[in-house]
Amino acid sequence: MFYVDSHIHSHYSRATSKRCNLEGLALWAQIKGIQVVGTGDFVHPGWLKEIKTKLEPAEEGFFKLKPEYLKNIEQDVPPACRGEVRFMLSAEIANIYKRLDKVRKVHNLIFAPSIEAAENIQAKLDAIGNIKADGRPILGLDSRNLLEIVLESDKLSYLVPAHIWTPWFSVLGSKGGFDSIKDCYDDLTSHVFAMETGLSSDPIMNWRLSQLDDYVMISNSDAHSPQKLGRELTIYDGEFSYPGIYKSLSSKNNKGLVGTVEFFPEEGKYHYDGHRACKTRLHPKETIDNNGLCPHCGKPVTVGVMARVEELADHEEGRKSPKARPYYSLIPLAEIIAEARGVGVNTKSVNTFFMNMLNKLGNEMAILRDIPLSEIEKTSGSLIAEGIKRVREGNVQIAAGYDGEYGTVKIFSPEERVGAKEQMMLF
Repeated sequence: MFYVDSHIHSHYSRATSKRCNLEGLALWAQIKGIQVVGTGDFVHPGWLKEIKTKLEPAEEGFFKLKPEYLKNIEQDVPPACRGEVRFMLSAEIANIYKRLDKVRKVHNLIFAPSIEAAENIQAKLDAIGNIKADGRPILGLDSRNLLEIVLESDKLSYLVPAHIWTPWFSVLGSKGGFDSIKDCYDDLTSHVFAMETGLSSDPIMNWRLSQLDDYVMISNSDAHSPQKLGRELTIYDGEFSYPGIYKSLSSKNNKGLVGTVEFFPEEGKYHYDGHRACKTRLHPKETIDNNGLCPHCGKPVTVGVMARVEELADHEEGRKSPKARPYYSLIPLAEIIAEARGVGVNTKSVNTFFMNMLNKLGNEMAILRDIPLSEIEKTSGSLIAEGIKRVREGNVQIAAGYDGEYGTVKIFSPEERVGAKEQMMLF
């Protein structure tokens, strides 16, 4: 079994960390317990040059850091977390164009099995628009035509609609999307076989739509910094190669596709409706009661994922699609530690405790999913063990995200935190 996070961004994309280089991604993939990471941004000439310089072929369609670059990060990886990391060529394209008498804004993930296929795609997109300004280029190219370019580059190249419910930039988004997948990809729709859930939806929400029954669901982090890797993942248990992943996603029975690791969708930035400027979070029913307007300023609110799913769904909650796979909702370990301490997730004390747990127990995904709670308690204390237990059981409270604001997680009561700092200092 192996974990794949195939939607990330490099330091060439806007609003990303300078540490989003190949070494940083390989380092944090080991810390997180991820075996395969997307390169992201392969269309950008500068990033593709780095890919060709620092990576070398591994298993078919996979790449790995060359030894001279790998040795630069070895000392920073906790011994209990060390493992092999592979890269697969991936990129995200922002397609903004007019279709069916309306401006559409759709983000698409594209994947290539070789440098040659990536260069082929890059050359064609370079002739269409500016691919140098941003790692995620904005192109006035119809999604259907992008799919055609991808398919022509190699028989194993493929496209996955990105975070399909995000209001402003997705295939089914309330602001810039379509009401059906067919309307977007037209005569080439049959060549699309997977959808990315995005942080604000989970599989059970997507299973409510019959039009999504033909597609498998994948999940990725969409990380803009290495530390955000793995907040969503796809799990495979098949051939460890690019063709193996392609086969798991595209074959009739999807053998080898195990399931996904998900955010709790309420934690995503667009789950509820709302207006960030007024700090207004609205359940879809409240939006209807307010005629789609912010109750504070009277301006239109951003309609989130929950409401959009309800609008397009033709099944009640609880129904499973024919291609359904298990999924596991988790909260990042650093957030659990921060919640236990009652401090910010980026504080020094949280990072120190996080790294201490990794050194004693292993990578983050093993801690969150696999390691017995009794072992976690021995090394990290009863409150952290209880927090992980509650996350595994889904026993958490989240004030839902809205209009670009992440949801806020509550695992412990103030009373439970009493003495937590002292206990955690002890460990």
